Amino acid sequence: MADIHDYPIILASHNPGKLEEFRRLFAQGNIPLVLDDYGGQEIIEETGDSYRANAELKARTVAERSGHWALADDSGVEVDALGGLPGIHSARFVSQDSWENNREILLRLLEVPWDHRTARMRAVLCLASPDGLVFFSEGVVEGRILTWPRGQGGFGVDPIFSIDGETSFAEWPQEYKDRVSHRGMAVQGIIPVIQQVMAL
Repeated sequence: MADIHDYPIILASHNPGKLEEFRRLFAQGNIPLVLDDYGGQEIIEETGDSYRANAELKARTVAERSGHWALADDSGVEVDALGGLPGIHSARFVSQDSWENNREILLRLLEVPWDHRTARMRAVLCLASPDGLVFFSEGVVEGRILTWPRGQGGFGVDPIFSIDGETSFAEWPQEYKDRVSHRGMAVQGIIPVIQQVMAL
């Protein structure tokens, strides 16, 4: 088995925005990450029926291919007025482009009053070793979908998701968002697991 001390953990993703965010989140635990995006192609088709299943598929695949520990996430936004959609399909709801996906959400919510625009962002992390060990962590943040995109930061649904009802995640300073975001919570849950593994 590859020793977790000998190599940075591989982030199983083709999304450079996620790598930037995860590097920042894991820096507090002094845990290095590298991106293995397999040439920008999908690492594996996300055929799971849950965030957990998709995260595990990606982490196991990269760990087995590389011979190193791998970390993967699956995340999305669940809009109550849309029956929980787009959920696990958030990154490819109607397109591979996040702006088009956000526009579709906003269009479907045009007639939905503010009190019924409740939603949550959910992230599940899976840490996998080359010999099949897996560990999970989950983070959830509650909020609402704004009526129009706001801000230039972040990625994905950040411009249309708000937890205070006024500002979007795309408007927040990164250090503040990191403390309360779904990924931030999931990372806080997995860091002690990684540190424990590294101490063995």
